[in-house]
Amino acid sequence: MLKELQARFDKASLSYCDIHGLERDRDWVMLKLLEEIGELTQVWNIKTGRGRDKGLSEQDLKTAMSDEIADALGMLLVLADMHGLDLTDAIQRKWRFDASDLTKPT
Repeated sequence: MLKELQARFDKASLSYCDIHGLERDRDWVMLKLLEEIGELTQVWNIKTGRGRDKGLSEQDLKTAMSDEIADALGMLLVLADMHGLDLTDAIQRKWRFDASDLTKPT
């Protein structure tokens, strides 16, 4: 399941780079991940009163936070796919649950 998800995000990332004329290499993927984490941090700072209030409603902030988490997650999965990493095994080691079939109810 995770391998499929990684592949889908990888395909979407390649498409994004093609559309925008970007060269996607390992450095670009890492820098893009950091950019997305930075954008998530910016939303968090606004939400928690540590950043400039941009007049966003709570719903706007919730949507923005979801969007930035999705972007960061996507880039993490692209990074893992690019390096041929097995996240299923890593999740078992680090989080101590079986992620081999995330479609099964817990």
